[in-house]
Amino acid sequence: MRNERRRFLGAAGCAAALATLGGCRLTLEHGISNPCRTPLPDALSRHEAVRAAWEGIDAARVWDSHAHLLGTGDSGSGIWLNPGMSSVLRPVQLAQRLFFLNAACVDQTPGRVDESYVERMRTLIEGMPAGVKVVLLAFERAYTEDGEPSPAGTSLHVPDGFVMAVARRHPDHFEWAASIHPYRRDCVDALHAAKANGARAVKWLPAAMSIDPASPRCDAFYAALKDADLPLITHAGAESAVPVGDRQHLGNPLLLRRALEHGVRVVVAHCATMGQDRDLDRGADGPWVESFSLFARLMDEARFARNLYGDLSAVAQVNRAGPALVRLLEREDWHARLLNGSDYPLPGVMPLFSMDQLAQLRVIEPGLGPVLAAIREHNPLLFDFVLKRHLRSGNARFPRRVFETRAFFAP
Repeated sequence: MRNERRRFLGAAGCAAALATLGGCRLTLEHGISNPCRTPLPDALSRHEAVRAAWEGIDAARVWDSHAHLLGTGDSGSGIWLNPGMSSVLRPVQLAQRLFFLNAACVDQTPGRVDESYVERMRTLIEGMPAGVKVVLLAFERAYTEDGEPSPAGTSLHVPDGFVMAVARRHPDHFEWAASIHPYRRDCVDALHAAKANGARAVKWLPAAMSIDPASPRCDAFYAALKDADLPLITHAGAESAVPVGDRQHLGNPLLLRRALEHGVRVVVAHCATMGQDRDLDRGADGPWVESFSLFARLMDEARFARNLYGDLSAVAQVNRAGPALVRLLEREDWHARLLNGSDYPLPGVMPLFSMDQLAQLRVIEPGLGPVLAAIREHNPLLFDFVLKRHLRSGNARFPRRVFETRAFFAP
């Protein structure tokens, strides 16, 4: 364990340096490694900031809409990681894997990683009011245009079957979302099976999975999604948590119009708050603009007012917080179409959040930073919730319905 810890710290330092050179912002304000303290001290659990965060909230309606189920596959779960994520020859990918496992406070004893990941999540949920649930996301492989799996193009694979099984074993804690590639020959059958087995949504990360959301290949899947009334949670904007090679362009928010025009309920993960994409409305070689501005354009199209949503996962991270976060707070006309999610385990990745930055943006009170930082060391899920409940821009804040997402997934 000690060697693994040294290996983690070395790789993390390397990743931080490389990320800084590449323009991805990180902070050492709270250190590198998650201290994994537990349980939450009474003084914190009874703190006024925590009590105020839960005031007026029905915990039974709080479903964290965006949380990842990860591991190494050591339990026979079927989880598969690209070998590059364990190779010292690919230090950034190696550091990403170690960051995630550290953030989730897993027991790295062989045979214990997958199960300890789930146990830790359950412990964190039990540290919140009874009734709170987390929607666990499966993660599909990359596929070729011919509908064949592409191991070389896949960063990781978290099978639907494993995620479903975890949710069934712990129904008081978890719901689940399937991840189904629309190029698969059996994609519609797989969707029907997922729906029958209780899936609440479908999750895509197009750049990682080699999905072009604007491709006619997706049409049959979109029709089936609309018929099943399952929402599509799909990443948009730049992706930095997993390697995507030369496929960043597949995260362009404008590519999602095809799904929206099919009547699919589309949830844009992170509200596309990071990166730039081409403005395809001005042609294939249109100018590069902020991805968030393209998300905003879609949100303001009246024809999509009933089926376009955004999720708040990761929007307060140091590499995303800024004008986009302020605008999300101030666009109160969007609030009925925003859903809260944590992007777990990322709230436990220490270099991804800065309380000083949020105070400088004037979206939290300066005195709140130390309390939030202390909560985070014990319960990153609670930290994420309390932080977002306290975000402000002037008098604007995220209302209760942003956090009470159960009705969206279980109408």
